[in-house]
Amino acid sequence: MHNAFYQGQYQAVIDFDTTSFSSENVLPARILQLRAQIATGAAEEVLAKLKGDGKVPDLAAVKALAQYATGNTTLAIGEVEKLASTYSENVTVQILGGTVLQAGGKSDEALGLLTKHQGSLEAYDLFLIVGSEQKAYSTFYRVALIVQIHLQQNRTDLALKEVQAARKWAQDSLLVNIAESWVGLRMGGEKYQQAFYVFEEMAQAPSTSATKSLIGQAVAELHLGRLPEAEAALQQAMEKDPSNSEAISNSIVLDVLYGKDTSEHISSLQSLAPEHAYLSDLLEKSSLFDQAATKYSAKVTL
Repeated sequence: MHNAFYQGQYQAVIDFDTTSFSSENVLPARILQLRAQIATGAAEEVLAKLKGDGKVPDLAAVKALAQYATGNTTLAIGEVEKLASTYSENVTVQILGGTVLQAGGKSDEALGLLTKHQGSLEAYDLFLIVGSEQKAYSTFYRVALIVQIHLQQNRTDLALKEVQAARKWAQDSLLVNIAESWVGLRMGGEKYQQAFYVFEEMAQAPSTSATKSLIGQAVAELHLGRLPEAEAALQQAMEKDPSNSEAISNSIVLDVLYGKDTSEHISSLQSLAPEHAYLSDLLEKSSLFDQAATKYSAKVTL
């Protein structure tokens, strides 16, 4: 169930039969299914389901994530900050709270919350031996989120350090493999090919193929300069989910590399995800270019 979530197989997570789960796993499974619903665009439905469940910190954290997904950014961040002040050792609060804080531009607060675990990464091997399977998965996800934040901060060195530490106690973790591939795509060189193998294995196996893994494969192909292969992977992703903003944004990149007109894909992205990071970056760069252009005057030759 966890691996399906990591791979982006959200409908499989939602449909997963949890009736045979032990009592200690019922709540974690419910949280994972609610998160999968949010990922498929059903945040409003999740909020409706969670009415009256706000006293459970784990579910309150899910509610904050759903609020953020529906555009209630200030409310969501406020809820997370309240939860963090009281339940900072709760792993669901750490993971979902860290997600909301990072998405809201509060990277330092997100990292501060995510690192409130018991012991250092070097001590996690002992923690996993005495802990439950759910604790292990929570640990993997927390590490992956820390890696993502460091990469968004352009601190590849810290992201690499996090992955290397995780490798000491999580040799076979799918999520650690994925996180290592993210770092590899930033480092370049032979790491591009290594990352490609991870995403391609997930994307092309019928049992694990999902939009997210196909996009990961396409990004690796783009870095390797294999544009036709990247295009094929993105087309597969778009067939699975035509409104996926990451598939569209990477299609824009592909258009640029091919020298094609990007207006259609940009228009689609503006319609589906007007706050997307690609569009924000494009707007910022256009503004900087216009400012620089004002310093120069056109030279007219008669």
